[in-house]
Amino acid sequence: MDRPVRVAVVGSGPSGMYAADALTAQDDVPVSVDIIDRLPTPFGLVRYGVAPDHLSIRSVRDTLDKILDKPSVRFLGNVEVGVDVSMERLRDFYDAIVLTYGASRDRALGIPGEHLPGSIAATDFVNWYTGHPDMPPDAFVGFLAETRRVAVVGVGNVAVDVTRVLSKAPGEIDHTDMPQHVLEALRDSSVTDVHVIGRRGPAQATWTTKELRELGELEEAQVIVEEGGDVSDEASRRAAEDKAVARNIAVVAEWSQRADDGRGRRVHLHFRCRPVEIVGDDRVEGLVVERTELDAEGQAHGTGDTHRIAVDAVIRSVGYRGTAVPGVPFDERRNVIPNIDGRVMDGEVPVPGLYVAGWIKRGPTGIIGTNKKDAVQTVTCLLADARAPGFLTAASPEPESVDGALAGATVVDAAGWRRIDAAERALGARRGRDRTTISTRDELLGAAQG
Repeated sequence: MDRPVRVAVVGSGPSGMYAADALTAQDDVPVSVDIIDRLPTPFGLVRYGVAPDHLSIRSVRDTLDKILDKPSVRFLGNVEVGVDVSMERLRDFYDAIVLTYGASRDRALGIPGEHLPGSIAATDFVNWYTGHPDMPPDAFVGFLAETRRVAVVGVGNVAVDVTRVLSKAPGEIDHTDMPQHVLEALRDSSVTDVHVIGRRGPAQATWTTKELRELGELEEAQVIVEEGGDVSDEASRRAAEDKAVARNIAVVAEWSQRADDGRGRRVHLHFRCRPVEIVGDDRVEGLVVERTELDAEGQAHGTGDTHRIAVDAVIRSVGYRGTAVPGVPFDERRNVIPNIDGRVMDGEVPVPGLYVAGWIKRGPTGIIGTNKKDAVQTVTCLLADARAPGFLTAASPEPESVDGALAGATVVDAAGWRRIDAAERALGARRGRDRTTISTRDELLGAAQG
């Protein structure tokens, strides 16, 4: 091929940005990369998933931002594949497409009462407090004003983030880049009690020790271990041989010895409790849980012993799942795109020129840094295929640019993103913060256009 290999990366979260970086960091195969995202802003879950009070983790976007300065990389924001341009048309413009759009849908609990008002997905609440443009600014204002007791189902880092945001004093979040309407709603929140529900014990929880310890450092909330905090079963004792698990167990054990100190907010930890029903007439009034016991492999089994926890709301945080793209193979059981080392597979056959990286490749696992190694693996396969005649997809020696197909769309390029960035920094400076997130699509597009 006498011209650079044209690659479209669909999704600008960490895996997409790392894929673009890996493609353009090598010299063996000349490439040009268009990073396409349906949102006007890049960086995916770094911007709309990492908790705003975790400033050091969110700062990785400054590193990712530098990738957009590369001369062979373009950002095409506010472009939705399947709406503004089809996958079929994309394959006319590019030699290879790398799908990195993540896993943005929540998993349901699948229990009676889940439809009741006051039963919500953690993904929606996280999107709201991080300023995702899909969430209306008033989405949870009434929820926070009317709710005193919340059950958060799940014992991973997202569940801890949600619990911490609900339990922090206003002074503990005023420095963050949360949208102003979110800060005001949290300041006026009526929430006093958050019940964290885990179907297994503290040895099987998937939160990290750093995230867990932060719950014990809240100014106005104390942590109370209500039930199931011991590690006397065989599976837990075996799991505790891992140093990271042992640290988590030690944190929970120390909390279980604390006396009630009279603070106005409380975080209640319920281990070995499986939600079986959300009860209420017109809205959530309680969560019925069944006590569980662990077998030798650490799997939870119901005991038949149930009790009710009085709550006004239930936030489910039991994982993310990927969604299909028309025309692309999809594994409905695992909710990922089937692949081998990043090459998309249709049965036993690789799909020429189609690749995948990140959560939609492997499922919602790992930390931000995990996506770098994952993206490099995919890019290595792509570059190897680029050296194999006929494997990539563009039939024309000089395929036309995608720009013509996007003539009717309002595309935000890297310069437009930089104008959004400057506007958010200016908005934050007026309030004594580094940044205030702009959250509506119209405002983002207005800022992008200057």
